[in-house]
Formats: sequence, structure tokens, C-alpha cells
Amino acid sequence: MAAISTTPSGNPQPESFLSRIDWKQIVFWIVIGILVFITVFPFYWVVRTALNQPRTVYTNATELFPADPTLFNFQRVLGMIDPSTLVGQDTSTLSAGTINFWTYLRNSFIVSGLVTLGQTFFSSMAAYAFARLKFPFRDQIFFAYLTGLMIPGIVLFIPNFVLIRDLGWIGTFQGVVAPGFLMSPFAVFFMRQFFLSLNKDLEEAALLDGATAFGVFWRIALPLIRGPLLTLGLLTFIGSWNEYLWPFLVGRDENIRVLTVALSIFKSQTPQGGPDWAGLMAGTVVSIVPTIILFVFFGRRVVDSIQFSGFK
Repeated sequence: MAAISTTPSGNPQPESFLSRIDWKQIVFWIVIGILVFITVFPFYWVVRTALNQPRTVYTNATELFPADPTLFNFQRVLGMIDPSTLVGQDTSTLSAGTINFWTYLRNSFIVSGLVTLGQTFFSSMAAYAFARLKFPFRDQIFFAYLTGLMIPGIVLFIPNFVLIRDLGWIGTFQGVVAPGFLMSPFAVFFMRQFFLSLNKDLEEAALLDGATAFGVFWRIALPLIRGPLLTLGLLTFIGSWNEYLWPFLVGRDENIRVLTVALSIFKSQTPQGGPDWAGLMAGTVVSIVPTIILFVFFGRRVVDSIQFSGFK
């Protein structure tokens, strides 16, 4: 029932339509819409450029939709077409290089898979130790380790590169995988919060029955946090999949080159003197498809785990 107001003469007057509008709600949804647009539009523009004919990338740069949509650029990325073999077509806007897409895709899965398995397992072990085990200066060591979150990753590139070079791992899978294989401060912090939330009764009962600390971790604690463990694995996989600079420095050999590095061939100069934007955008779309698939199937778990986690 609409609220009413009274006039000075005492006669009731219906509340106006504008006064019943929830302006805060309207402003909220406008802001959300703007943020969604800012997030989605660049990806749309990447797809739109990938569907463009290479020769029309510059001439139709202001058009919202591709003038003559084609899958030609995706065929080049997948190695189905070699521009050097094209006869009677304008190749002035195409880079001359080609990529062995399936080999590089396999390499990306190998590197991302190894990093995900190693970092998830070892970070979980460290997190369990910080959450359950008793040893001197445990909390102080944990917070000191967390300061690693404040160190930009680029700062560690030179010492990591020198170490990998001295080990003779340049141009090998272990050289690409090593820096992210063991632990990360975020992963340890993330998993520790969930171990702290577990009931200690089961763990104490297992210890009384003669189980070791590792046995309690492996058989009791770890299965109870399968959801957060999957979330950490998903985030780690995506981060490793999108990594470019480190694989570019260490893994440039053909047999271990990952997809993100291989796609940079489309940044090479074309006969016209500029990057092959259509091929580069098509490669970008192809490279993010696996991460989109993972988020479609497991994105809800990521949101739930992050909402549940807290500082304890």
C-alpha cells in the first residue's frame, strides 16, 4: 500500500512516483553495468578483430562489427594454412611465420599441469604445518613468509634466471617449471585458512590411533578440503597458462615452447611494417579458450571458496 502524506489543510495526498523510486538501487545497477562493459568490451574487440579480414583491420578499425567475417585467421593459428603457400592473394598484411599449434598446446598443458600439481601439493603441506604443527616461532615465520606477497614477481627474475642457468636448465621443461613448482605465499595463506577451519577432533583421534602427522594430513585433512584444493589448482593453472615472460626467457627452444610464447610470432613485422593484428587476436582467443572452459565448469567453486576464506 502506497504511503500518503497530508496537506496543511489535513487532506491526504498520495506519495509521488519519483519519491517511491529506489535511486540507490538504480545507481548501483548503473555502476555494475559500466564495470561489466569495461570488462567485456575489450574481449569482444579481440574477437571482432580476429574475425576481420587481415586487409581490413585498419580500414574498418572504427566499425563495431567485422565488415567481412572470416575464420581465416583462426585457420592460420591452428596451422591449417601457411601464408607462404597462398597464391594470388594479398599477403602484405600477414606475418610470414607459422606455428605448430598442437605441439605448443601440449607443452602449455605439460608446464601448467606440473606447476599446478607441485604448487598445490607443497603449498598444502606448508599450510597444514603452519595451521596444526607446533614448532618455535611458527606464527612469526608464517607472517615473515607472507611478506613475499609484497615482492613484485619481476624482482625475482634475475636471481631465478641465474640459478636456472647455473643448473644447466636453460631450454628444458624443468627450467620453465622450477620457479613455480614448490610454493607461493598466496597459496600457503589460502590453504592455511581452510585447515584452521577444520574440526580438530578427527585429527586428534587419528593421532591417538598411531597415525603420523603426514598420515593425518594426507588421509583426513586433505580430503576434507577438496573444494578449496580444486580452487587453488584452478587459479594456479590459469596463472601458469597465461605466463609469458619467464617461458620466453628460459623456454624458447622449439620442443618446449609454450603457446603464449609461440603466438608472439604474429607480432613480427608484416611486409607493410606493422604487426599482424588479425592473427595475433585470433591466437589470443584460442589461447584463452581452455581457461574459459575451466571457469565455466569450476568458477562457482572459486567464488564459494574465496567467500568462505578469511583471516584467522
